[in-house]
Amino acid sequence: MTVTADAPGGRIHSSDPFATPEDERSPVRRLRGRLAAPVTLWTAPGPQGLTVSSMLVADGDPGRVLGLIDAESDLWDSIDESGYFAIMPLGPEDRQLADRFAGLMPAPGGLFAAGEWVSTPYGPVLAADGAWAGCRLASSRECGWALLVEGIIEAISFARDTAPLIHYRGRYIDR
Repeated sequence: MTVTADAPGGRIHSSDPFATPEDERSPVRRLRGRLAAPVTLWTAPGPQGLTVSSMLVADGDPGRVLGLIDAESDLWDSIDESGYFAIMPLGPEDRQLADRFAGLMPAPGGLFAAGEWVSTPYGPVLAADGAWAGCRLASSRECGWALLVEGIIEAISFARDTAPLIHYRGRYIDR
């Protein structure tokens, strides 16, 4: 909730009063916002990381992941240079972590200063988190505002089962 000072004592809003009004947003963005998306953290050697919700996993031999990554991000620079990255589905307890890696919250000491991280050839992964997958970069190409990044899954770990953190219409929701 947001508090504004337009009335004595302020007024509490259930939405962001600074957000672009819905009727002024791109129709494509409005459609995408109506699709629930898993919140994941992608990391790469360097270390670098970024919150990614535009992604999917494709079963097969080998399995693959596809994601939309900002071509100007530090994460993409590290993936492009190393050829490897890790993905971690986040849970409801990871909201602040997701915001920190999305650049929506301060990260004093750097993105990896908080929490316990384990170094892998694919990038750092959370020490006590649920699942993660180590991927080798297969391809990338321009796709709309981003790069469509395809990775081949080379390693998977399931430390514990956790409910997913979901992004829907600009907010996180719990399952």
